[in-house]
This record gives sequence, C-alpha cells and structure tokens, in this order.
Amino acid sequence: MRIALATDAWLPQVNGVVRTLGATVTELDRRGYEVELITPERFLTMPLPGYASIRLAMAPRFNVRRMLDGYAPDVVHIATEGPIGWSARGWCLSRQVPFTTAFHTRFPDYAAVRTGLSAERFWPILQRFHRPSRAVLAATPTLEAELQARGIGPTHRWSRGIDRWLFRPDGDRHSALERLPRPVLLSVGRVAPEKNLEAFLEANVAGTKVVVGDGPALAELRQRYPQAVFLGALQGQELAAAYRSADCFVFPSRTDTFGLVVIEALACGLPVAAYPVAGPLDIIGRSGRGVEAAMPATIGALDDDLECAIEKALRCDRLAAAVFGSRFSWDRATDQFIGAISAAMAARTRPRVPEAA
Repeated sequence: MRIALATDAWLPQVNGVVRTLGATVTELDRRGYEVELITPERFLTMPLPGYASIRLAMAPRFNVRRMLDGYAPDVVHIATEGPIGWSARGWCLSRQVPFTTAFHTRFPDYAAVRTGLSAERFWPILQRFHRPSRAVLAATPTLEAELQARGIGPTHRWSRGIDRWLFRPDGDRHSALERLPRPVLLSVGRVAPEKNLEAFLEANVAGTKVVVGDGPALAELRQRYPQAVFLGALQGQELAAAYRSADCFVFPSRTDTFGLVVIEALACGLPVAAYPVAGPLDIIGRSGRGVEAAMPATIGALDDDLECAIEKALRCDRLAAAVFGSRFSWDRATDQFIGAISAAMAARTRPRVPEAA
C-alpha cells in the first residue's frame, strides 16, 4: 500500500499534531509501509500572521499535484485543513483517489478567539473540507459525536500514544523546577490565546506556576505574570524531567480535541487538573478514575472551578496516574490509523459525494 500523507503542520513546529504525525510515520515505517510526506519543508513558505513559528506553504497547488502524480499513491491521508491540505484534497477528487482526513484542531473555536466572531461562522468551511473524505479521524468519542452532529463524517477513532521509554515516572528531574517553592504547578503547550493560559496564571492557589512552551502570547504573558516561571519550549528527556519534577499538571484549554500533553504527564506520574470538557473528559473521566471509572485511585480532577480542580489533583495518586498513562500506545493508535486507510481503500468503488475540487 502506497500512502501519501499531506500536512501543513510539520517540523520544526512543536505541537501535538506534529508529534502525532511523527510518531505515526515512525510506526508505519517500522511496519514496512511506504509513506510519501507532503509537508511545508518542500515548499516556499510564509509565516502565519500573528504566529511566526507556523509557516504556511505559498500557492502549493501545482507542486502538490506534481508530487502526488509522481508518487501515485493508493490512498492519501490529509492531516490539516491548510493550503497543502486543500491542494491534496483537490488532487484526490480530480484523480478519484480515496483519501481520509483528520480533525486535529478546533479551527472554528481558535478563529473565534482571534477574530471575535462566532465559531459558527467558520464551521461550514470545515464541513465542506471533510465532506468527500472516506473517513474523518477523531481522537475521542466525544469529538466523534460532535462531528457527526455537525454532519462531518463518517468518523473513525484514532487515539494517541506516548513514548513509554521517555515518559515514565522514574528518571531524571528538571533542576529548574526542583528548586522552586512547592507545590509546582506545570502547564505545557502552545502559548497562544486559544489555550486559555490566563485561567491557570490567575488561579488563586499556593505554589509556583510553571509554563513550558512557545507561541505568540509568550512575551505578553511573561510581562503580565512576572511571578510565574516561563521555561520556553522543552522536548524529549528535558520535557519528561519537567513532568516528573512537578506536583500537578494543569490543562486550562477548553478547545483542544485531545491533549497529548495530558497523557504524557500522567505517564510520568503527574496528576492532572482540567476543566470537564472534551479531551480531559475522554481521558480523566468525570470521576477522575478514567472514562470507565475503573482505576482504584484518582489520577486527576476535573472541575468548572480550575482552582478546585488543582486542589483535588494535588491529592491524587501519582502511581495510579503513571499506570494509567502507560496504557496509551502508538502501536494501538497506528492500528486504528491503518484500519481507517484500509477501509478507505476497500470503499474506493463506492460513489463519492459530488464535490468541486
């Protein structure tokens, strides 16, 4: 099976989408699949306005078509709804090649935060993009249900995993966190308006607040919250060491579709505090014992009052968190991905929904 993967999100970006795609490509390669990557590094790019670290391909339509014609994939997975994604979609429709898509990012909510317009203004764009897809891959049952309610589908589950060797409870600690007043409250992710970091930074709780990540709001938040510690972006062993050195992981986002950092934190034995919204609900569960409430001890706390969630999470069981987090596997997630693209291949004779390229 010849697979092409088209994405507007790729290295050197540091985010959950890139890490998910990177881990999946590595697993596909290990299993012997041939994968052609159509990524921004193959194009002339320009920075996304207001977010210079994200670079978008400029007018990629012709070159995307040339690359895909040359590779002649059996199936295409389109990971993002950006210029490369739209170009790959157009090629698939014109060549009658089956393709799948993924819903990684809640662009309507992000656009609403940045423009002040209602998110409902942006959903029709996403509905049009995904309509011809053989399967729309979504990380959680909550997201699948929401997409189906909006007429986006058919959906297919594609969960997430962790590097079990890297994200584990035993290992080095991060010196910058070890010397801070306790408890150390850690948040990891893109430092941008849609991540709702102000809710974390303004929470009236004891201890030291630490933010790991980079993004367009970093300079402003550093100035507004001088009492917090901003470490910038961390990766690999240094990130895992930061997780181990904290006392609570705080995930204030209300717009993420999953939250890869949540399961990384758990796997390092770090309990999680978050809002009871899609993503955390699909991982931590309302009871704090997993979605099926099967854990013998609480691994995190969800509450509409983030301060309350933090206080509860500080009393959770670190060993239980580590055991629970270690269950997330890229091997299992890749099985789901392969299942989706295989089904798309098998259904290629099914009449396609009429759609303009």
